[in-house]
Amino acid sequence: MSVCALTLHDVAITLRGSALIALPGLVVQPGEVVTVMGPSGSGKSTLLAWISGALDPAFRARGRIHVGEDEVTHLPAHRRRIGILFQDDPLFPHLSVAGNLAFGLPPDIRGRTARRARVEAALAEAELPGYADRDPATLSGGQRARVALMRTLLAAPRALLLDEPFGKLDAGLRERIRRFTFDRARAQALPVLLVTHDPADAASAGGRVIRMG
Repeated sequence: MSVCALTLHDVAITLRGSALIALPGLVVQPGEVVTVMGPSGSGKSTLLAWISGALDPAFRARGRIHVGEDEVTHLPAHRRRIGILFQDDPLFPHLSVAGNLAFGLPPDIRGRTARRARVEAALAEAELPGYADRDPATLSGGQRARVALMRTLLAAPRALLLDEPFGKLDAGLRERIRRFTFDRARAQALPVLLVTHDPADAASAGGRVIRMG
């Protein structure tokens, strides 16, 4: 796995002619978590949507995105290899837990045995051995969060975006899932950009904080 930084250059995003985001530059190093904070409407999620390739056409964006030495600014989302997690984990209700995880596997992992082995290893890492055939609807909030993260990581992203991913978890679970998420991202040397309004998320991330709005 190649190790690389996420670099933003001269970012400017507008909506109906009004400036929303102006960010001269940002480099998120491999294994680093940078937190973006600000009030609702300040453009935090819009910034992640632009980086991931999912910006609404109503917005106008200028700037460049590099993952390592590769510019991905104009690539479609599926070719950027930038993973993103949201507050609402998007597990597919018609698939088992194993099916959800297998969905994230890259196509170069071929064969039922090899793919199943990778899924089982991910479940073991998530402390969910034996959950392969479970219906996602039977999982707790913390279990769903771990499965959603592992599915994203199984896709072998080169950078990770987190859009308020801990907001709906019970207070008692949040720190455990924060640590689970940050530890695995750092173990894979992923540059991570976290959007949140919760100072406790930023404190747990332990890195730089950028304030918007």
